[in-house]
Amino acid sequence: MLTYIQAIILGILQGVSELFPISSLGHSVVLPSLAGWEINTRDPFFLTFLVATHLATAIVLLGFYWRDWIKIIAGIFRALRIREISGDDTYAKLGWLLIVSTIPAGILGLLFEDQIRMIFISPRSAALFLALNGILLFVAERLRRRAIANVDSNPDAHIAKLSWREGILVGALQALALIPGFSRTGASLASGLYVGLSHEDALRFSFLLATPIIGAAAALKIPELLASGNAHMINIALLGAVFAGIFAYLSVTFLSRYFHTERHTLIPFAMYCLIIGIAASIYLL
Repeated sequence: MLTYIQAIILGILQGVSELFPISSLGHSVVLPSLAGWEINTRDPFFLTFLVATHLATAIVLLGFYWRDWIKIIAGIFRALRIREISGDDTYAKLGWLLIVSTIPAGILGLLFEDQIRMIFISPRSAALFLALNGILLFVAERLRRRAIANVDSNPDAHIAKLSWREGILVGALQALALIPGFSRTGASLASGLYVGLSHEDALRFSFLLATPIIGAAAALKIPELLASGNAHMINIALLGAVFAGIFAYLSVTFLSRYFHTERHTLIPFAMYCLIIGIAASIYLL
């Protein structure tokens, strides 16, 4: 059972590491072992607690981009009404691009999430995959295509220029986050850079993609927590979610400003993951 202090610490960790490309699940699995906490990371309640903090993150992302989501949803219905996506309709294309891009990770998550996480949700494997996440970020910066200058004042217009294949690639790589240690943001940022987006546009696309998939996953699990009727467990999850939401807002605000200039890259995050992952792996041997 988590204590209130542990719930606060894990909530803060989730709020930061879910949106930074450094794997929230990996950190949440490794930290208890490094700190000597007697927590069973395979326990259903622990996983439900993490889902509650994920829901808070999704709500923050939805609130941060609410103006975009209104336009995106309107664009989706506009395309349905006229039965086509007009070439100059940015938000219709972006909306359907998000839907198509979410399908691969959504299917893989529904079919294999529990099996994958139960296999790899040990501190040692999470530390190893955290180091591999760092390598992924390094490789992404090395192989990324030169971003096309975005002359349009609307950043969503640049994202909407992606092909369906490119969108599916970015969305599918989110499934790497099913493995503790790999970051959802890191994977989608890396693939976004590869298909030619700038750091800023790739981050925006990553956060738009993350909102429905994190929210849907949380919506499926939260009823289980509420149905348990355990007031202490519910309070613990709520406390962690509140702190996750606060720090998720701070994180998305910081990252939006950080990647506003192309001088800032994924390299600092790659170095962090590589160093922490290797150090934790050695410590946990």
